[in-house]
Amino acid sequence: MTIRVGILFEFPSLNGGEHSMLSVVRQLRDTFDFHALAPESGPLANALAELQIPHTPFSVRDASGTKRPADEILIDLEQHQRTLKTGILHANSLSMARLTGQLKNNSCRTGHLRDIMRLNRSVVSDLNHNKRLVAVSQAVRDFHHQQGLDAARCEVIYNGVDIEAFRPAQRTDRCHLISPAIGDEDFVVLSVGQICLRKGQQVTAQAVCELLKHRTDIHLVIVGERFSAKQESRDYEDSLRQIFAAAGVSEHLHLLGYRDDIPQLMNAADLLVHSAHQEPFGRVLLEAASSGLPIIATDVGGTAEMLHDGVEATLVRANESGDLAAAIRQAMDSPARLQRLASSARQRICDSFTIKIASQQLADFWSWVSR
Repeated sequence: MTIRVGILFEFPSLNGGEHSMLSVVRQLRDTFDFHALAPESGPLANALAELQIPHTPFSVRDASGTKRPADEILIDLEQHQRTLKTGILHANSLSMARLTGQLKNNSCRTGHLRDIMRLNRSVVSDLNHNKRLVAVSQAVRDFHHQQGLDAARCEVIYNGVDIEAFRPAQRTDRCHLISPAIGDEDFVVLSVGQICLRKGQQVTAQAVCELLKHRTDIHLVIVGERFSAKQESRDYEDSLRQIFAAAGVSEHLHLLGYRDDIPQLMNAADLLVHSAHQEPFGRVLLEAASSGLPIIATDVGGTAEMLHDGVEATLVRANESGDLAAAIRQAMDSPARLQRLASSARQRICDSFTIKIASQQLADFWSWVSR
């Protein structure tokens, strides 16, 4: 009998966690009967419809975006679970795993831990009431174990990437894809991710502007959106423009917003820089490595579990724009070394982090917990 897996999503957007789960669903839709519980509309709902995955509208927030009362949310979720008759209810994020941990029924509840964040005892207790949990890296598992998470009920399953969708290819036409201001001989530094303090784009901006004092052939391309409406988040996004404006090099910054052609952009760039202050297991690093795009990343979270410094990538200290500028300068001056790292990274992904490997491990996980 096919196991029905209800997947609980919190947000209507499509970020790393949603993309990672949907890529697994594509692989396992003939093995499990998937049903999504997610916000009614938005990019995620559109992706579910395209995949023809049944979707029951569910949100922890009301129409105004305000968090609903906890009791109301739990009653709603329990009703959906009874109606759908899920064999497994899987939370796709830490916050949703806390929610499933609060359910009073004896259903099989599992959840994904995709964040490294401080938790209070109440949250940890809720997480420990799930039958099993998945951490996306050993760093995530260890961090939460130190806060009281039951390590025996949490196993590490790394995210995977589609190595056919993300693969090395001839450089695409950057002039049309990014900007007419970028020439064929210019060096394009790419940053991909939600625009927020945690992702550290400000550090990359400072490093690139430092290099632009000595050369004029560098462009920074930032792909991603700012989701928070808080003033501090607006100020952070504005600061990226201000850094380049203050240096008199605004034409070297390209803020592209949300894009759905990431594979093409990775084939158009010369280097991916990921200067996150905290990174559980960056999906963008998997995609860049699979694409054969050289990588400089901060040595935080689970990054070193994926890519080894000096072997598949260059890893630097977080929040150190001087270190990052020096690493970018070395990359520009040593193209042969850069390509050796990129080739090794592609092989590392193909050997250990494909979507097929990740999907099989998650399939084994769900099959085991359903017994």
